[in-house]
Amino acid sequence: MGGHVVRSEADEDYVEYVSARLPALKRLAHLLCGDDHRADDLVQESVTKLYTRWHNARKATNLDSYVRAIVVRTHIDNGRRPWSRVRLFGHPPDQARPESSTTEDRAVLRAALAALPAGQRAVLVLRFLCDLPVAEVGELLGCSPGTVKSQTSHGLANVRQALTRLGYPMTAMGSWKNG
Repeated sequence: MGGHVVRSEADEDYVEYVSARLPALKRLAHLLCGDDHRADDLVQESVTKLYTRWHNARKATNLDSYVRAIVVRTHIDNGRRPWSRVRLFGHPPDQARPESSTTEDRAVLRAALAALPAGQRAVLVLRFLCDLPVAEVGELLGCSPGTVKSQTSHGLANVRQALTRLGYPMTAMGSWKNG
């Protein structure tokens, strides 16, 4: 009885899959949450759900899509829970200053995304950052393609307004400039 753990083939497949996809899952979760700590919690909760469903999940036609759906739905479900809105500190810790304009631009975009309602944020992240088609986003979120398009339109309008408020007005050519 030396501390040797025997894993099943299914467990090994799960560990291999999650290990390979963890960076992408963390990026998705961060874009949905806008916060590193909440994103880590979301990934942990999602991969735990995946583990409990692994026997059936690994048979999915598109396992990555299946897992994205778990992450997005878990994020939306967590947003509905009253305790998820509790803030433990009056002020967030100081953030390091961006070292380049690209880093600053990303931070500004993340702030604009974080200000969106969860549904609009999920649609924009899935459509434009995960590059999924409207139909697949609708399937993931359990809504019609028309709803996805509407949420996309409203989300983009809200991001434009937020970027303008943050000092990034749109130029005549339709691109953003740091004003």
